[in-house]
Amino acid sequence: MTEHAVLSASSAHRWLTCPPLPRLERFFENQTSEVANEGTVAHSLAEHKLRKLLGQKTRKPKSKFIDKDMEQYTDDYVNYIHELLQTIRQTTKDPIVLIEQRLDFSNYVPDGFGIGDCLIIADKTLYITDLKYGRGVGVSAENNPQMMLYALGALNLFDALYDIEEVSMTIFQPRKYNISSEVKSVKELKKWAESELKDKAELAFNGEGIVTYGPWCQFSSCKAVLRARKDYHDKLTRFQLSSPHLLTDAEIEEVLQHVDDLVKWVVDVKEYATKVALETDKTWSKFKLVEGKSNRKFNDEEKVAEIALANGYTDIFRKNLITLTDMERMMGKEVFNTLLGKHVTKPKGKVTLVPKTDSRKELVVHNVKQEFNVMEENNNEQ
Repeated sequence: MTEHAVLSASSAHRWLTCPPLPRLERFFENQTSEVANEGTVAHSLAEHKLRKLLGQKTRKPKSKFIDKDMEQYTDDYVNYIHELLQTIRQTTKDPIVLIEQRLDFSNYVPDGFGIGDCLIIADKTLYITDLKYGRGVGVSAENNPQMMLYALGALNLFDALYDIEEVSMTIFQPRKYNISSEVKSVKELKKWAESELKDKAELAFNGEGIVTYGPWCQFSSCKAVLRARKDYHDKLTRFQLSSPHLLTDAEIEEVLQHVDDLVKWVVDVKEYATKVALETDKTWSKFKLVEGKSNRKFNDEEKVAEIALANGYTDIFRKNLITLTDMERMMGKEVFNTLLGKHVTKPKGKVTLVPKTDSRKELVVHNVKQEFNVMEENNNEQ
């Protein structure tokens, strides 16, 4: 059975901001998603390729998730490590390379440990590279607590053996075309550990502290029933939402800040309540389980075709082109772009309102009414 730390490095951004979360999450099943399984396979494939590069004995993993894209993305990761090694070897004769190294930082975080994807020790610098296969959100290495915990764990292993002065931490996220790095001195890392990390880790391990709701709860297994989430949205009750014309611009913007998560929360709560009713003896006083709508379907398509043809109905088959995504996955990105790139078009997406912090370029919307008024004024002047 795989060992899991209560305070894992990967969830550090959660428990450092909201210490009680890890203990609360223990009451909820943490289901593994297909996306997480895909990421695990990508790490195994990348590990295999790195070991092969270093001349170590290894066996390629087998999985339904391994396709041309994953092969390419893991190749990109290995090429990055190879180029980094080549650069390091120009100044360091024999750098030490460790792959999938267990890193213990329990002197700062109770029972704390994590797994470093690739560590390179070169004279006074320790290099840590973390592969992130997700393509949802770009992850920055700047003040990243997961990377800083890995750094502290690595220093516990090697600080006494090598004269390490700084740690270079890199997040390699190939599907987002994101390579983010930050260098911190050993003094900076240990100061953070003593002044901030230790106390918050102690609170989190004991399930103490204040539950605050925010983006750090996005992947929490108990996000559906967090009272702090309800309290966060309760702020809206002071508004009369029956008509947006009754609100000031500032109030409308405050409502907009809640909208996306409010919609997600409603879905999360309903999914949770349904799951509990299905899997336990729990009944809700004002709600019940019913069978949803379904569509009719043939139970034996071959027999149906045989009968239809026998009765003179011949136009019964339909052949469609596979989807663009399936075609790209089958060919691989490079071949797909070479053969079909010029035949691909991407229509403009539906205009939507998002926070200013969104990374997408802002649209300049043409004010037709204003332009019409200007034209009318010009005509009157003539």
